[in-house]
Amino acid sequence: MFRFLPLLVFTLTAAPVQAQDPALRFGGQIPAEVDTIYERGLAWLSGRQDADGSWKDGQQGSGVNGICLMAFLASGEDPNFGRWAQNIRKAVRHIVNSQDETTGYMPNSMYHHGFAMLALAEAYGAVDESLLWQGAEKKGRSLAQALKLAVDCAATSQKKNRWGGWRYSPDATDADTSVTGAVLMGLLAARNAGIEVPDETVNAALEYMRRSTGRDGSVAYSGGFGGMGESMNRSAIATLVAAVGKQKDEQKYAATLKHIATRLEHKEGSYPEYFRYYMAQALFQGDYESWQKWNAMTIRQLSEQQAEDGSFNNSSYSTAMSMLALALNYRFLPIYER
Repeated sequence: MFRFLPLLVFTLTAAPVQAQDPALRFGGQIPAEVDTIYERGLAWLSGRQDADGSWKDGQQGSGVNGICLMAFLASGEDPNFGRWAQNIRKAVRHIVNSQDETTGYMPNSMYHHGFAMLALAEAYGAVDESLLWQGAEKKGRSLAQALKLAVDCAATSQKKNRWGGWRYSPDATDADTSVTGAVLMGLLAARNAGIEVPDETVNAALEYMRRSTGRDGSVAYSGGFGGMGESMNRSAIATLVAAVGKQKDEQKYAATLKHIATRLEHKEGSYPEYFRYYMAQALFQGDYESWQKWNAMTIRQLSEQQAEDGSFNNSSYSTAMSMLALALNYRFLPIYER
């Protein structure tokens, strides 16, 4: 498989590159099972993509399209001239075209908006925009314009929210840590790509996540006070946003990281693909040795779970999310930089 070198590499921490283990930054030998899962999964996703660039089986919306787009971008194939270049262009065009040109909102919820914003930020700088609109009926806005609109939408939505986070509707006055984590990752990726993101928007969201975290590393779903329950999903999300938001020195970051790193064999009963997606990134950002152990277990699990046709649960969402849980083996998405 031909793999391209990222056109733009953005680091997510202030630590100099020289201080990092080269294997941690660039990866080591990629397990053959990962390549097999990816080859089969991308072929299945390619066949499921509609002519308009979207995926409409089961869960659908700009966020699902963004998740599928990131699966293609993460593989290392040249996004402009590789095998999946047309899939990538169609997906980017559909996400941009689905955006409200006035508000910047990308449907069907702020969940979708966050993942779509993250995907566009990952495409920005890697996808050649002189090729992007070839064959389209009309040329859409640039990725920089789309990202700026998306950031403005998130900031406007947050100002309506008493907690400083987000929930499903852009007009919601309450928040939850799951949706807030998704939107926050989109904002951090946009900022990482060079798009202007208001510091007050990011800081308010990080503070909401911090307030929602208990000293034991558990994270509340909503309400903005303390932590309760045993949701590994929420603890993984809180760990990730704190790491990418440069809050690793916070006491509660250490608590959430310990909460997930000491439970590597945990199996999430609800939304397992979502759990693996966040767990992979949170462990990689915070505890590389624990990520290596968890990654080896996950490779075995997903090798057994992938269907003969290359899908997971015959679902575009499940397939793309399962693949993204392994994408750190490739290290091509800018959001995967440490």
